[in-house]
Amino acid sequence: MQKERRLESLPEDWETALAFAAHPDDLEFGSTSAIAGWTSLGKKVSYLLFTRGEAGIDSMPPAKAARLRDEEERRSVAAVGVRAVEFLDYPDGVIEYSLILRRDIARAIRKHRPNVLVTVNHRVTFQGARLNMGDHRWVGLAVLDATRDAGIRWIFPELLEENLERWNGVKMVCMNGSPEPTHAVDVTSFLDKGIFSLKEHRVYIENLQGFNPESFLRKNATEAGKRFGCRFAVEFEVIWV
Repeated sequence: MQKERRLESLPEDWETALAFAAHPDDLEFGSTSAIAGWTSLGKKVSYLLFTRGEAGIDSMPPAKAARLRDEEERRSVAAVGVRAVEFLDYPDGVIEYSLILRRDIARAIRKHRPNVLVTVNHRVTFQGARLNMGDHRWVGLAVLDATRDAGIRWIFPELLEENLERWNGVKMVCMNGSPEPTHAVDVTSFLDKGIFSLKEHRVYIENLQGFNPESFLRKNATEAGKRFGCRFAVEFEVIWV
């Protein structure tokens, strides 16, 4: 049996982070307890979401669901100290990897000039071999590629016409939900905020039929804490830039 890899403590010697997700709730299903801890330290975290999750509620027409999920997400981010959230209005469920996707991410990186990027799992499965979905995978992969794009002046030169100069100040990309985590954050003091943040997606969660957000996050945080050596933790796969 292969020995489980020891998780390292995720460095916190940075000031600003930009979090990318395919849908409202993606970050709340794993990262927001860590984000609550970071904002409590005075770090600035902004969100960029590619869709409004309009295909995520079977019983509700997409236009109505988009408005509702926008409202739920804005309440959710406020619960963990995030003030800025932007939606790019890609169609939910059918995001494709493309140069346009990379350019939109590079634009955001040049605009916000973060030290750290947080995003969703780009691998085919989550931990436990559960199948991931295309929207997550393409966003996660494009974030990795656009990190380089943002730092090279003559990739997407049209961004220069928007007065967005290159930015190569990103130190690391942190992917939550990866089956190959490398680092963790002790969230013992902030798990309750993460749970509250996920619960703000009330109507969406009701549509999941029997899903318990508190049990889900506590179970995952407890298992990660055992691997990391604390009560509750959030895991990330870290890619150094």
